Amino acid sequence: MRRILALILTIGLALGLSLSGCARVQQNTADGSEQVTLGMSYIPDVQFAPFYVAESEGLFTAAGVNAQLRHHGSNEGLFTALLSGEEDYVLAGGDEVVQARSEGMDIVAIGQYYRSYPVTIIVPESSDIHTAADLAGRSIGVPGRFGESWFGLLAALAQAGLTQDDVSIVEIGYTQQAALTTGRVEAIIGFSNNDQVQFATAGIPTRTVPLSAAGEVPLQSIVMATTAARLSTHQDEAKRVVSGMTEGIRRTVAAPASAITAAKTYIPTLSDQGGEAAASATLNATIPLWTYADGTVSAEMDEAAWVTMCSFMFGQGIITSTVEASDAMSNAATTP
Repeated sequence: MRRILALILTIGLALGLSLSGCARVQQNTADGSEQVTLGMSYIPDVQFAPFYVAESEGLFTAAGVNAQLRHHGSNEGLFTALLSGEEDYVLAGGDEVVQARSEGMDIVAIGQYYRSYPVTIIVPESSDIHTAADLAGRSIGVPGRFGESWFGLLAALAQAGLTQDDVSIVEIGYTQQAALTTGRVEAIIGFSNNDQVQFATAGIPTRTVPLSAAGEVPLQSIVMATTAARLSTHQDEAKRVVSGMTEGIRRTVAAPASAITAAKTYIPTLSDQGGEAAASATLNATIPLWTYADGTVSAEMDEAAWVTMCSFMFGQGIITSTVEASDAMSNAATTP
């Protein structure tokens, strides 16, 4: 998920609380089961293909849940609709779940969506930057000091033994291509399955540099999340939602072309000239993020990794109050 709106999480909390009295009425379907709404970022994208596949192939129905997909409004906070009751589940960064909990939001992760962290360092192909340590004394572009790009930069610096004072951080908004190609910055922090794909599509020679030379990042990426209150009263439903999502990932990984077809219902631009090719490139870059190294798929989360993330985020000042990993995540929905 490329533009998680972490910058306005606090606004999301305020709106969520103020709207709690006007939550939607839960609707039941013909078979008597409740309909649930699954929230995603406001831009329909092939990165959500597992959900499009799950709906088009009836995977949620087969799992025993009636799911409706909802893309957020462009000015809507990440967790606003979840907290107000307009959504029942939402995709968000694991790190953003921890940040939300530190701000008092009743959010809990219930299933892993991205197995790997998608944030990476992107440099011109001719650059002499080959590791995060090589960023010392260099200029680095980030959209802003928020969200997964910012968290990823902090992780890269920490892993390399650098501080923010050791580099020049430039807030470039979402002008990554222009900033890098004009030399405004020497590197950018972007997403392997989005920014790097766009550079390649535009014919701009770039390469990625991992956040950590050891390959370990103290952050967890996209997860399915809900409120702890809902999980406590709808655990079976949560299992069905996670099951449908997981099977959607498996089907997408196994048959990418079919996933592109399913996505066309949600992304009309795929029918434009070059649209399908661009989507295929993004999908191919996203598949490794969903799977383990051996290609298998699981929604189970690593609690030890969440402990590490909570500690890292507190140590970096991303959160100002401690968060227990056991409060921010639960594998209750991933177990039989």
